[in-house]
Amino acid sequence: CLCSVIFFHVFCIAFTQNFTKAGEQEAARCDTKAQLKARGCGEEEIISPNISIKPEKNVSLSKSFNQQEPVQLSPQEISLKVRPGLPITFNVSFKRVEGYPVDLYYLMDLSYSMKDDLANVKKLGESLFQALKEITEHAQIGFGAFVDKTVLPYTNTNKEKLLKPCDEEEADQQCQAAFGYRHVLSMTPSEKEFRNKVKDQYISGNLDSPEGSLDAMMQAAVCGDKIGWRNSSTRLIVLTTDAGFHMAGDGKLAGILEPNDEQCHMEGNLYIKSSEMDYPSVGQLAAQFKKHNIQPIFAVTNNMEAVYQQLSNMIPKSEVGVLSSDSGNIVQLIKDAYNRLSSKVTVTHDNLPDDVSVVYKPICKHPQPSDNEGICDNVSVGEEISFEVTVTARSCMERKSFTIRPLGIKDTLTVTLSTNCECECEVDETNHVHCREKGRVSCGICRCNDGYVGQFCECAIGDKDERSLRASCQRQNGTECENRGDCVCGRCQCHRTEQGSYFHGDFCECDDENCERFQNKLCGGNGKCNCGTCECNKDYEGSACQCKKSLEGCRTLNGSECFGRGTCKCNRCECKEGYQRPRCETCLGCPDPCLTKLNCIECLGFQSGPFEKNCSEACGKSIFATVVDQFTFSDKLCHLKDSQSCWVDFKLKQLVGEDNYKAEILKQRDCPKPPDITAIIGGSIAGVALIGLLILMLIKLLIHLNDLKEFKKFENEKKKSRWAEVRYRGSHHSQHAQQAQDFFMFYSTT
Repeated sequence: CLCSVIFFHVFCIAFTQNFTKAGEQEAARCDTKAQLKARGCGEEEIISPNISIKPEKNVSLSKSFNQQEPVQLSPQEISLKVRPGLPITFNVSFKRVEGYPVDLYYLMDLSYSMKDDLANVKKLGESLFQALKEITEHAQIGFGAFVDKTVLPYTNTNKEKLLKPCDEEEADQQCQAAFGYRHVLSMTPSEKEFRNKVKDQYISGNLDSPEGSLDAMMQAAVCGDKIGWRNSSTRLIVLTTDAGFHMAGDGKLAGILEPNDEQCHMEGNLYIKSSEMDYPSVGQLAAQFKKHNIQPIFAVTNNMEAVYQQLSNMIPKSEVGVLSSDSGNIVQLIKDAYNRLSSKVTVTHDNLPDDVSVVYKPICKHPQPSDNEGICDNVSVGEEISFEVTVTARSCMERKSFTIRPLGIKDTLTVTLSTNCECECEVDETNHVHCREKGRVSCGICRCNDGYVGQFCECAIGDKDERSLRASCQRQNGTECENRGDCVCGRCQCHRTEQGSYFHGDFCECDDENCERFQNKLCGGNGKCNCGTCECNKDYEGSACQCKKSLEGCRTLNGSECFGRGTCKCNRCECKEGYQRPRCETCLGCPDPCLTKLNCIECLGFQSGPFEKNCSEACGKSIFATVVDQFTFSDKLCHLKDSQSCWVDFKLKQLVGEDNYKAEILKQRDCPKPPDITAIIGGSIAGVALIGLLILMLIKLLIHLNDLKEFKKFENEKKKSRWAEVRYRGSHHSQHAQQAQDFFMFYSTT
């Protein structure tokens, strides 16, 4: 289409051949009818596609249920022909049918804590059916039970405990084996059958407090043929429990990693994948309830009300009621919840295509606010209400469909959506003089023959192909002439701007109308816009030429401009990196000059250090140093060690500019005294001699100790000999003499 899709919804198109002027883009043909007429385009020369609403199926609403398929939503099918961006509105009507069938599935927690409740439920048949008969003559009831997965840590897997998981204190009680979910009774209108089936149910048990209620509700929702849901009925699941629920991810505790597949897995009325598949998530359950038009009622004990209220907030068309301690109020609870659910009509949509939005406006006595839904509350049976539905498509599409339906109701409206994105112009099949006889005219625009390009087919491409010619009109972003001109023979011919001037540049990338503004004036009225940048007049400056040139706000006390560490713009200093306004005097993030200038201070003051040989070249231009006996200015004192480990004291004052300092260096350095070589050598020799003497004494001591040890050993051996004992007894004097002799002989030997 010749008009941009973005504007097509409000603009019309002129197909007059010479409507556009030289340099004017063909998009100028798209405008409002009033603007096109003002520019000389006649009514018959304007194409403006219309929108249309066509009901394809519109069966009247039913008044009551008469064993036939009732109609509660009208129309049932509708086709829309729209223009992108232009909203289109139609009405949808709804009326609750009197006597509409109800299918109620009673899903009960049979864990041990619900023992008293089960006893009461066995007596409920008559009163429950009587309550449903007050609502409709076409009521059915089913029954199911659940506990939890029969694996640890949810259930005791001891063989005896699996068969009888109840409390052992009551030996005579009847208890059924552990199970996950069991379907007991399919939908039936028979009160007797319901009573008999429920009477055969017994309590069971498990270990942990949360139960497998989400598993049970998922199977009850997806196993429609086993549960017995009717096609035309209000479908209710009444969940009764006194405990919380396990959800997706909890199966990991038992090593169950396979996600719930939202499929039916019932055999012999038992959920056979209970121990193999994880619990469903709340989102999965809500999606299946919506898909199968099921409305849950959570009948829970007082301690669980808050938990299930949060669950109800995440599941549309659900209600929460509080059970008494023995479930004695269950019938009244179901009646109240049903009335709340059925009197609230919520209209929403499914399978909405991309770039399509839907807004609902309820037309009823009690409308409720909502962003993406239409809600009417307190709607009575037989009361007709309607919703104003506004559909907007933001892009072109052909026969895209989506559905609109009330939640919990089978009736749907199928909306088929198409857009008008093509210009309805007749094409002249002959070569036209408007196109230099090298092309045909369509909607006033030339469609060139092969080998020719240009607004009027004036360019013969010769040996080059059209793609290579167009490539020369594209910058790196691949856009031809920046969408601001036409590529003619490989060069951009730029269009006019809205204000009448021309785009310019090799790729029409420049315009002179989109520079910065000041006081709503382009370049403040003090300059000229050139390719998006303001070129200011002589006495003005700034990105929008908003400032008069002045240096007063940038002058320092020493007469410099921003201390030479910035530039003055708009009478304010723009400092170099690190320096602070207003005058760029201090730098918070710069390195400490005491450290960076230490080597220069050492070479300038004491002719030593790393810069000793090239001091004037390395430091002469940045530091003007003076050696003093005492400091004369009060700047920061630097106290650092130089390359000779001497402490140097100096002060630095930053002058105008970045690397420009005046330095005062204290003449006297604090250098450590050199070591006494003689004392070091003498001390070393004395230390070595002392250590040697100590080693000799230690050796002598060790030898002496060893001698004493050997002597004692010798004495002991001599005492043991008989000869020595006789000699001892014979003569005491001889003994002493002999000992002295032996001692002498021992030392001589050793």
